[in-house]
Amino acid sequence: MASQIKSWQIIDGRLVPLQSSLVSDGKREKDDLEQWIKSNPQILGDDIAIIGEQVQTSSGPLDFLGIDNYGNTVIVELKRDRLPREALAQAIDYASDIAGWEIDRFREVCKSYTGQALEDFLQEKFDDISLEDLNINQAQRLLLVGSAVEESLGRMIEWLSDSYSVGINVIVLNYAKTSQGDSILSRMVIIPEEVEKQKTNKKKIIIEMSNKPGTYDNETLEAKLVEYLSKNLYSSQRIRDYFLPTLLQKGQVTRDQLRKEFVRLNAADDERQAGYFLSLISSQLGYNWNDYLRQVIYYEFPNHPWEKDNFRIRDEYVELITEVLRKVKK
Repeated sequence: MASQIKSWQIIDGRLVPLQSSLVSDGKREKDDLEQWIKSNPQILGDDIAIIGEQVQTSSGPLDFLGIDNYGNTVIVELKRDRLPREALAQAIDYASDIAGWEIDRFREVCKSYTGQALEDFLQEKFDDISLEDLNINQAQRLLLVGSAVEESLGRMIEWLSDSYSVGINVIVLNYAKTSQGDSILSRMVIIPEEVEKQKTNKKKIIIEMSNKPGTYDNETLEAKLVEYLSKNLYSSQRIRDYFLPTLLQKGQVTRDQLRKEFVRLNAADDERQAGYFLSLISSQLGYNWNDYLRQVIYYEFPNHPWEKDNFRIRDEYVELITEVLRKVKK
């Protein structure tokens, strides 16, 4: 297990050890180490886009929050000195909170940190993938960054990785100064990065999808709809506040028309963002367990076999949906 990196400078054919460190050289975690990572996030990995710094969670602020090119969230915990075993518990605490975040929370963090919409930022960073292929926050990765690792922490991380396929790694950074005063930063990881990513992605859950509508009686159907539309979830709120009212008012509506309507109603900043919101709503309609939504909402696949379009409320449920919306809004 690699727990520490040592560096030497070659001077006149001889190896001269470089003794400097972040601590001995007076480098600070926030003023120096964080700035270096911000200037070149690739030190954390080529597949990670940093979307937030000092991101507030229910357990306090985490140092950096990223998203990788599979949509996994990446929790980054920094220490300028040796990483203690307590750093693992802290990172797990952050991850357990972030695992329950909705997509809009990540959008707010990204906008505050980068000044860009999340979709635009990820498309710019990962220009070789489609945003529709990213299932954001389906899994979490932990990255602990420090200048050395306590032996017990390294042992726990290898055990979690080997025995439970936890997406976790340690990046050991070695700071040194040459005799000429040049600063050098070296990097090493405990778990090979490809192995770590494979373990994270192997855990992904295959979500059952369906286009089959439910067959509930009206009383049960109404109860299920009221429960779903009353949830404090962004997609269910958009279905309640914008999607269903638009269908009630206009009848059958295309995806393009819905994008424009979402912008007009200030439910999205622009049509690109509205399109992303509609993709999330489309996923909600397709989840196998949301058959009660498909029982009242009809859609077609006129353009692509994977893209829902031409949405409308089934005629026999127009009055029921009107009553359900009245109840949940009241």
